[in-house]
Amino acid sequence: MALIARRLAALTVSGARDVKQGAVRAIVHQAVHDICVAPELPTDPAAADGRRGVGQLAGDVLAIGELMLEAAPGSLSEDQAASRLALLCEEIGEPFDRGLAARRFALTGPATPRGEPSCDPDWAHRARK
Repeated sequence: MALIARRLAALTVSGARDVKQGAVRAIVHQAVHDICVAPELPTDPAAADGRRGVGQLAGDVLAIGELMLEAAPGSLSEDQAASRLALLCEEIGEPFDRGLAARRFALTGPATPRGEPSCDPDWAHRARK
């Protein structure tokens, strides 16, 4: 939001008195694009190893989450899914709270480090690699 606010403020400071809807739409569209474009990642080998580890962990959690969704589909609330998942978690040795979290992850996908939704529509396929 701060990025959009700064760009709108810059537009009005530049002398624009009557900001048109199309201009606001273009500013918001460009801001979303700028946020979604992945920044250049450092080439440090330790950082690359860390990114691979996080990717592997995301893939593992996704696999557990998909298993949880087979037992308790996304159409069920967490309260409705709890009894089914408690039995499954006990059977496979997964802590119940982690099973619920994995189910949520499989439903919603990952978040960026800032807590914003991922802009990558193909995240699940890469998380499994």
